[in-house]
Amino acid sequence: MGAFPRPGTATMPATPDILSALTPTGKLRASINLGNPILAGRDGRGQVVGVSVDLAAALAERLGVGLELVVFEAAGKSVEAVAAEQADFGFFAIDPLRGQQIAFTAPYVLIEGYYMVRQSSPLATSDQVDRAGTRVMVGQGSAYDLYLTRHLAQATMVRVASSPSVAAHFLASDVEVAAGVKQVLEHDIATLGGLRLLDQRFMVIQQAMGVPKSRGVQAAAYLAAFVEDMKASGRVAEALRRHRIEGAQVAPAA
Repeated sequence: MGAFPRPGTATMPATPDILSALTPTGKLRASINLGNPILAGRDGRGQVVGVSVDLAAALAERLGVGLELVVFEAAGKSVEAVAAEQADFGFFAIDPLRGQQIAFTAPYVLIEGYYMVRQSSPLATSDQVDRAGTRVMVGQGSAYDLYLTRHLAQATMVRVASSPSVAAHFLASDVEVAAGVKQVLEHDIATLGGLRLLDQRFMVIQQAMGVPKSRGVQAAAYLAAFVEDMKASGRVAEALRRHRIEGAQVAPAA
């Protein structure tokens, strides 16, 4: 499952209360979102792999418990599972709406949100998007859906079921703009052709780990310390290299 070779040492000891809060069923249930291939996906055998899976395995190893992956195809479903305590923690982009129910760590990886248009589009810059009559297609419940819903004043949002399906729906529609993770959109452009990115990002997506707030502040603090250890020890960078992820950056220390 891509576990790191040995547990680190910087995280505080897991007291019985913390262990009970993080693993109420006796094992660690990790919510994994396949909607962001930067962090997780399936290999040629159909196994779920990726940076988030490696970090989940490292956390389970450190706690000394078994790991169960609770897998979803879209970010919104992954968030809902943790908020409803159907999973013990997950990997999400930090967002204030999600933060009502989930306690986030500091980010461990930074990725960029970009706009994509057809080659024939008159749009040239990202600041031209927020205009009356412009429609922006997004994966429902994604970090950039939540962000753009708050920040676009004139453009209209068009939502599809999941982030990986945005490009196909976009090409089959007459919508003017698609939004998504830069590396995913670049792959779509290379694969499908006839598409291009606008000039600059519209947001930095801060990918973090999160636990239900109902699990208490000690559990949240333990997870936060774990993330800092994973960054400082080089293990987040190692996971990015292992899975050949380009364009994502390890977040700075909190």
